[in-house]
Amino acid sequence: MRTATIARKTNETEISVSINLDGTGAHKMATGIGFFDHMLDQLSRHSLIDMDVSCTGDLHIDFHHTAEDVGIAIGQAIAQALGDKKGIRRYASCDLPMDGTLTRAALDVSGRPFLVFRAEFSRDKVGEMDTELFREFFQAFAMNAGITLHIENFYTDNNHHLAESMFKAVARALRDAVEIDPRAADRVPSTKGVL
Repeated sequence: MRTATIARKTNETEISVSINLDGTGAHKMATGIGFFDHMLDQLSRHSLIDMDVSCTGDLHIDFHHTAEDVGIAIGQAIAQALGDKKGIRRYASCDLPMDGTLTRAALDVSGRPFLVFRAEFSRDKVGEMDTELFREFFQAFAMNAGITLHIENFYTDNNHHLAESMFKAVARALRDAVEIDPRAADRVPSTKGVL
């Protein structure tokens, strides 16, 4: 079973994350930020990665520490569950339409963390969440999961759909990339022999 549990405690947040890469998308989210929980639901549901995420954070200050630290913890859990990455497909991408919005996520489970984020919101908030925090989440996630992640929005007419399309596109690409390739299940997908 490719599973992991992460417990992370700082002066700003206390987080527990449990995941199963080979799940069904079962999820339970409790970050204290309604819209963020909704986005994390999409990440789990569309990746088919079971996720249980609980965070108590300093929301009386703002949502930054919670968004970033949850990204760190989920990324660490993904990396831990992947282990030596033997047999994974490694690369994947998804062009995801959502009504008048089209967003692409492309990723490489490379061990070389990098984020390219090209999306512009026309509002400062979606629900109660600051839109600048979506980049912060994905930055923390990519760095700690050890993946190269490119997210690009081509066009949008709705800020809610823009945010949701990013999480769904990343989820669908992540699902494909971490899946075991039956034709290469016994080897690491790299000429180096290690990722």
